[in-house]
This record gives sequence, structure tokens and C-alpha cells, in this order.
Amino acid sequence: MTGQAAVEAVWRIESGRLVATLARITRDLATAEDLAQDAFEVALRQWPRDGIPDNPGAWLTVTAKHLAVDRHRRAVTLDRKLAGIASEAASRPSEVDPMADVDADIDVPVQDDMLRLIFTACHPVLTPESQVALILRTLGGLQTREIARAFLVPEATIGQRISRAKKTLSDHQVRFELPDATELSARLTAVLGVVYLIFNEGYSASTGDEWTRPALCNDALRLGRVLAGLRPDEPEVHGLVALMELQASRIPARTTDAGEPVLLADQDRRRWDRLLIRRGLEALQRAEDLGGGVYTLQAAIAACHARARSVEDTDWGRIVALYTVLGHVAPSAVVSLNRAVAVGMAEGPGRGLELADRLADDPSLASYPQLPAVRGTFLERLGRADEARREFERAAGLTQNRSERRLYLARAASLHG
Repeated sequence: MTGQAAVEAVWRIESGRLVATLARITRDLATAEDLAQDAFEVALRQWPRDGIPDNPGAWLTVTAKHLAVDRHRRAVTLDRKLAGIASEAASRPSEVDPMADVDADIDVPVQDDMLRLIFTACHPVLTPESQVALILRTLGGLQTREIARAFLVPEATIGQRISRAKKTLSDHQVRFELPDATELSARLTAVLGVVYLIFNEGYSASTGDEWTRPALCNDALRLGRVLAGLRPDEPEVHGLVALMELQASRIPARTTDAGEPVLLADQDRRRWDRLLIRRGLEALQRAEDLGGGVYTLQAAIAACHARARSVEDTDWGRIVALYTVLGHVAPSAVVSLNRAVAVGMAEGPGRGLELADRLADDPSLASYPQLPAVRGTFLERLGRADEARREFERAAGLTQNRSERRLYLARAASLHG
């Protein structure tokens, strides 16, 4: 690993903690990120030459603290000059540090700072798109260009989202603090939703050429694990981590060596990551012990797949039951479609197609390519090749992901004649 690559790897791990600590001290997220970036630039100059320090996180924090002190002193000096109070400045003892309390502040437990930063970045005054960009920037340690590349949007667009987010937080005078008890639960739901949105975009890319973007999944997993460490008594935090761990375990088998998609039924399960499965099942157990919720239910479904040696060995009856519960707790057309798939596996393609057909007129699925893909799969199993081909062609026309489009077109072509 090159010197710069090593610095960037450390930054990805430590940046969230650093920005969180600085945000508490400066009371301003934009200033905190500027100071963190300045400290990172110092590291890029010094570490390749002098070597990475034994405690890189502490080194970055101390460096950023000194930069904050220097910036504060310059600001104080400028204010004094502008106010024409040079005599007061001259009478001030030189040994007095205008930021003497920073040394004490720097030792406050970082867990509290991380929580404050997470909840600040997911404040309801920000749009979901801005929340995602800000979370990845401040907590994920991604550069603007990396976020833009991950979501296939211009770098300027991501830069504007981040800038607007910081300005919005400043304009609304959002305080860098945990919300009160009445708001905490709702805000935590938003936080988990943002993390899972990041993961899903990595697991099944909505646009572009790639079927998956594992780097985004890794970023979401890291954020989820941080949350689990900060909120160990929250069942849904562990439920989300379990869900992401179990789904991420399949990523090595979700594409061929050429990068083409491989559906669940066709995957070589020997390529699934057994370490992630074990970790996911352990997180699921913690979530269930604490009570669980929507993410825990979804993780339990993923666990059924993780425990099965093959599609045929899967406990489809349990999956149907879990989707039935999920449909009552968090009803949606997508949940109903997923339940139809499970029913089709448990009771036969005719019954699955019947349930999928009931969703054909649901407006929320009008542009959802998985609906015609599911119908096409059931029709193919029923021997209705022409109808199946048309459904796969329709799915190909709806998806914005080019790998997924090729997959559906290939399935349609296989049914000709």
C-alpha cells in the first residue's frame, strides 16, 4: 500500500470520529469538516515521509485541535484590530490560551460526539438526498468525487448538496446535540433509513453498468456497526446490521467473473461469505432478544436464505409467514410482491402468479421492473413462454441499470421459439 493509500484508508476509518469531535468543539459542522480536511492534508504531506503514527486518530485530532486554535487566535486578533482595542490585546497575558478549554473538551467520550453528528446529519430540515451525501461525507469519510461516482451524478451536484445541507443546518440554527426523547425515536428511524438506502444502492445499483457497488455496501456496513456500538440497546440498530451483513454475504456470488448478474436461484452458495453470515446471525439474535422490528423481520427472512444449502432446501413456508407479519407491520406493494415470490416457491408458480397479478394495477409498481420480472419467472415455470418473454422484455424496458437490462433481455431471448 502506498503512503497516500494508507493515509486515505486511515481517513476513511477515523474521519467520522474526528469531525464529530470538532463539531462539538466548534459548534459548526462546516467549520469542523474544514478543520478535519486541513488535518488530513497535513497527514498527506507528513505521513508518507515520516510514517503513520502509532495512534493515527489521536494524531489527526491533535493536529486539527492546533489548527482550530490557530484559526481562533487569528479571528480574535482580527476582531480586536477591527474594534480598535489593541491596548486590551497588549494587556492580555501572553500565556493565556483563548482555547484553553479545548484540551478538556477533546477528552469527552467520542461516542457522544458520533451520536450527535449522526442525528445532526439526519435532521428533518434536510432532504433525504442531502442526508445521504452529508452522512457519506462526514461519517463515511468519502470525498465528494467518490460519492458522485457511487451514485453516478456529477461531482458538482454532490458538492452542491453538501454545501446546501451545511447552510441549511446553519440557517436553521440546528444545534449539535441529541434530540430530546420525543424526537429521538423518529430521528433514529430516519438515520437507519439513510444507512439502508446507502446499502441498497450498493447492493442493487439503480443505474449505470454495474449490478452491485460493493464499496457502498461496505460504507453502509461500517456506519451500521458504528451505530450498533453507540446504541447497543436499540433492537432495530442490530436488526439493520444483521440484514446488511446477511445480504452482503451474497455479493461475491451475485456476479460472474465478467461482472454479469447472477440471480439468487443460480448463485454458487459456496461463494457466500461465511464470516458475514455468522456475524449477521449473531446480530439477528441480539435484535430478537431486544424485541426487534421491521429490519429484524427482514433480517430473519435473509437468515432463511443464509441457512439453506440450496433454493430447494430453503424454508419457504417460514419466509411466507415472515412476509405476512411484515405486511401487517410495514405494508407496501414491494412487500406484497416479495411475499408473492415466496408463496410461488412454497405453493407453486400458479399461486404466486395469482398474487403477483393482483399488484399489476398498483401505481407504486408502475415503473418497478421486478414486477414484470416476477410475472415472467412464474409464466416461464408454467410453460407460457410467449407471455413470459413479453414480461421480461417489459422489465428490461423499465430498469435503468444496464446489467439488469442485459439479464432480462437474455432471459427473453432464451424463450424465443
